[in-house]
Amino acid sequence: MNKKMTILGLILMIFTSVFGFSNGPIAFYLMGYGSIVWYVLAAFLFFIPYALMMAEFGSAYKNESGGIYTWMKDALGERLSFIGTFMWFASYIIWMVSVAPKIWITLSTFLSASGSDQTQKWHFFALNSTQVIGVLSIGWMVVLTFVSSRGMKQIIKITSIGGLAVGVLNVVLLLTSSIILIKNHGQFAQPPTHLFSSPNPTYQSQMQVLSFIVFAIFAYGGIEAVGSLVEKTDKPEKNFPKGILLAAVTIALGYAIGIACWGISTNWQAVLNHRTTNLGNITYVMMNNLGVQLGQALGLDASQSTTIGAYFARYTGLSMFLAYTGGFFTLAYSPLKSVITGTPKEIWSKKMTQLNKVGMPQNAMWAQFAIVTAIILLSSFISKDPSDFYNKLTLMSNVSLTLPSVFLVIAFPLFKKNQTIKKEFEVFTSPFSINLVSIIVFLVVFGANFFTVFAPIFEHGQAGVGDTLWMICGPIFFSLCAWFLFNRYANHHLSQTEEGLKEK
Repeated sequence: MNKKMTILGLILMIFTSVFGFSNGPIAFYLMGYGSIVWYVLAAFLFFIPYALMMAEFGSAYKNESGGIYTWMKDALGERLSFIGTFMWFASYIIWMVSVAPKIWITLSTFLSASGSDQTQKWHFFALNSTQVIGVLSIGWMVVLTFVSSRGMKQIIKITSIGGLAVGVLNVVLLLTSSIILIKNHGQFAQPPTHLFSSPNPTYQSQMQVLSFIVFAIFAYGGIEAVGSLVEKTDKPEKNFPKGILLAAVTIALGYAIGIACWGISTNWQAVLNHRTTNLGNITYVMMNNLGVQLGQALGLDASQSTTIGAYFARYTGLSMFLAYTGGFFTLAYSPLKSVITGTPKEIWSKKMTQLNKVGMPQNAMWAQFAIVTAIILLSSFISKDPSDFYNKLTLMSNVSLTLPSVFLVIAFPLFKKNQTIKKEFEVFTSPFSINLVSIIVFLVVFGANFFTVFAPIFEHGQAGVGDTLWMICGPIFFSLCAWFLFNRYANHHLSQTEEGLKEK
């Protein structure tokens, strides 16, 4: 029970928590081989320093239950800490908004005999395909909220198979690509001639290329969890920084190899340059093509190669469906419960803090459902076409999930200066190193979001204002909600507390 993790165990734990299979196809679709450079830079300028900062936070507050609110409270004060924590929670709402429609792509691909995304052909009366997916996504959220609010330990056990199934996809990609490369005598489908530019016509300008950084940062998402691993590591002062460094190199190398493998089987212009290809179905398009290229490399006829491609895509659809489902059932309650129980309970109404018989904040979960539903309806009925819809949702999710990191980075140097906090694990000890890593990570995260948010305006002028507004409306709306909730708490609860102290 008291056995500590070795460096290898730590690396494996971080790798499985952070590495995402679908990040490779998205990177290749947007930037081709040029994405490798950005993924490596993100590993060294963001992942390593940010992970070590979170480890210091987690170690110092290992006995506290408030999560990142507790981490920031002593440094930033209650108000800013609550706003940052609420934005962190809100980022998972945006994640659900962006992934709920993709659930139907996974099912469509799995159930389709051709192993292709059929959702763009779905119509119902006057509703177009994007609107149909929006309505179906709301139906998914109804089932999800209803089931998860009643406790779902067994469901999580079943859907955790998705993690293993997606892991197998990495092996399939590596082995299949190796066979294709050997059979094609070392020839790549996408010639590796332009290693620092993108074959994608929408990623040609400097502003567009710089906006890709947010995808690179997103690829290393989930590293806040490493804060809880410090105490479980053998000789953490020595092994933890080394483990973080090796994990970052391993993950960056994994992404680089994966992106290179996609170039073996996928010619960008021939396979990806289609109107129906988007950030929602890109993984299935490329897996289908991987199977087709395998069949051709083995000398099979067109029909047999197409069948292999369909099975590759259908397996991917099933794997991603299971993985998404497991993630949904966890994220439908975990961040919500964390923000409600980890922040002052007086901020929330009594109904929001009530837990049902199985310990779930049922009322709060249905309130969350209402917010997700409103955003899905709004985005699906305003978007011009399916590609615009999925691209918009992906960018919204990336910005929302990376922006809360800014609060933690700002809090870090103030946390380090606070001598009343006991810090058993420290990597950054000198004021110079503390300020340097804080500035670097802040500039990377803030800069990535800035370029992503304002790239449409710089590129398309007034025509791009709508896309920019979509990306910032979520953070602005939820920041205002957090400000309102805390002001109400400050005006009522804190003023009553001060009056009570005066009377005493």
